Amino acid sequence: MNLKSKIIISSLLLMSGFGVSCSHDFEEINTDPNKMNVGDLQPYGMFESLLYNTASQQNYLTWYWNDELVQFTACTSVTGQERHRYLVTDKNCQDVWSNYAVKAGNAVHMYKLATKFNIPSCQAIALTMKVFLLSNLTDIFGDIPYSEAFMGDVGLDKPKFDSQKEVYEQMFAELEEANRIYAQNPTFDSEKTKCDIMYGGDLKLWRKFNNSLYLRLLTRVSGRAEMNAGDKIREILNDTKNYPVISANTESATIHNTGVDPYYNFFRPSKYNEDKFTKAAYRITEQFLKMTVRVEGTQTIQDPRITTWAKQYNSENGWKGTVAGCSIEDQRVINDGTSLLNYEVLVRDAAPAFLLDYSEVLFIKAEAAHKNWIDGGDVKAREYYENAVRASCQKWAELETFSKTKAPINDTNIDKLLSSSLANWDNYTDKAQLIAEQKWLSLFWVGMEAFHEIRRTGWPLLTIGAATTPNNHHFPQRLFYPSITVGPNPDNVAAALNNMGGENNMRTPVWWSIEAITGTFPIANPEIEK
Repeated sequence: MNLKSKIIISSLLLMSGFGVSCSHDFEEINTDPNKMNVGDLQPYGMFESLLYNTASQQNYLTWYWNDELVQFTACTSVTGQERHRYLVTDKNCQDVWSNYAVKAGNAVHMYKLATKFNIPSCQAIALTMKVFLLSNLTDIFGDIPYSEAFMGDVGLDKPKFDSQKEVYEQMFAELEEANRIYAQNPTFDSEKTKCDIMYGGDLKLWRKFNNSLYLRLLTRVSGRAEMNAGDKIREILNDTKNYPVISANTESATIHNTGVDPYYNFFRPSKYNEDKFTKAAYRITEQFLKMTVRVEGTQTIQDPRITTWAKQYNSENGWKGTVAGCSIEDQRVINDGTSLLNYEVLVRDAAPAFLLDYSEVLFIKAEAAHKNWIDGGDVKAREYYENAVRASCQKWAELETFSKTKAPINDTNIDKLLSSSLANWDNYTDKAQLIAEQKWLSLFWVGMEAFHEIRRTGWPLLTIGAATTPNNHHFPQRLFYPSITVGPNPDNVAAALNNMGGENNMRTPVWWSIEAITGTFPIANPEIEK
């Protein structure tokens, strides 16, 4: 591979340069920050690495961050890994900021190249990926540079931080622009389709991902009346000709690692043995198990997905969860015999990465019908909800075959779940709670989405552990700006924090969250909240 591009150091963080075409070399390289020879590289030369590295990022961040914050897992066996106690370092926040900012910078560079060479397909994909990446950055940190981001090549090295409202308005505009370009039926270079390990160059499916991402982000800000999100959701869902969305599991935004060089899952058996991945550290929590396994009398009710997501430590212990936020002293006893992540399913060379599932679109429809954003009321909401749960189960049914413990995810077991106290529509008075909780479960292993959703809805209610003193026993509402961001641009960071109404810590809520809107965040044990 010949590295041909000089890539800028962006206003957010470092951008990275890559080789051309299906290079099979995905190492990120920092180059001359003062030059950008756009003509030296074709946009397809950035596409493959952008997509693959986003896949790797998704799987890593869901394991290391999302699962710990939302209490899917708790790393209670290794000292120094205390995210479930809300002990987060500046280096931790640097890593998350870097993960998203670097790749978003590459998407921006890809767009500039596509514009220069008049390749509309790459323009549209670059816009979709930029929004996907920067939506995560803003949803994790709050206000971020957007309108003035990635302008280091013109000397703007201290960009202003746009408010989240402004960021969302700009993201919506770029998703509209991408949809407009996709609608013109641009072509994807037939010689490059093998580089697209998500959709194989099918731009109709990329368009559906783009518009489904639009739905996701509209739902995110739906608690803010000034955004009129419900009206736009209605427009999109009532106009599938102009706004096609994902309509089957086969259309989900899934990056299909092949297990053949270079398309490996981030978690490869050669790099992560079971001890490193889960057994000696990452355990399934009580919170996760109480929503997926329930004993009623002599009967055990079980979500059919749980044996694909997790496995019992041994048959004698059965399903046992660890306690998120427990003290180091207590964990020695609590951890004994606790359940583990399912190593065989999640750690494979060809394990996929999930960006946005069909089930999420159905959950959005269920919420929209329940809240009367679209027609049908609770009759349609129930239909969408049950189809959403079914779609999520069917997604994991394809991966169940890799599990050592065979527990088929079939129609019979899905029907049992939907008729059980775990997921039955009629059992819940609060339908919004049911939809939110089952959506939260369906977002297992989907990047940071479960973390975003729980801050938006407040569901499910979490028990905040006694040892979460680093964040004053407060559920994290964001990550704090790292020193690499604050140091070079202190005035604009200070302005952002002033706009957000808080300090640079994990207790300042993001603008769209339930805490920012209502002033409180619901938890299972409010007496511990300081």
